[in-house]
Amino acid sequence: MQDTEVLAVLRASTPRRVLGVVALGSLGLLVLYLALVQPPAMAWQLVMVALGALIIFLAERMWRATARTLELTREGLRSDDGVMIARIADLASVERGVFAFKPSNGFSIRLKAKAPAAWQPGLWWRVGRRIGVGGVTASANAKVMAEIMEDQMNRQAAPD
Repeated sequence: MQDTEVLAVLRASTPRRVLGVVALGSLGLLVLYLALVQPPAMAWQLVMVALGALIIFLAERMWRATARTLELTREGLRSDDGVMIARIADLASVERGVFAFKPSNGFSIRLKAKAPAAWQPGLWWRVGRRIGVGGVTASANAKVMAEIMEDQMNRQAAPD
């Protein structure tokens, strides 16, 4: 079988995607509104305007990021635009327990070595040796992807 065969797909749940973006956008608009309607000292007003603009920017970035899907192949976990998030050969563990440090409705991955930091709000993040997958995704699909990923990792680790 080919390394590019897609074993599992994880995409954002539309209601969660919309709710997350609306919540972030509303917070940004509320901060901007408060900064302009009841202005505090000038320095704080500038901070509030910058914070409101940043939150609105993050809401827009989340909207674009959650339009993507994640694909699990025999080679590794990648985004549908071709960005390799984690290779199966680089995985140390996949954690999806209740007390695991992971995104909502998702799972976390520990790598054998550090990787460059990256973040797609609402879908996945990578810092050092940790990757978090999930956020506005469906938990059932994330669970299936994590199980397949663990199976692939164990197959590569097992001697032939």
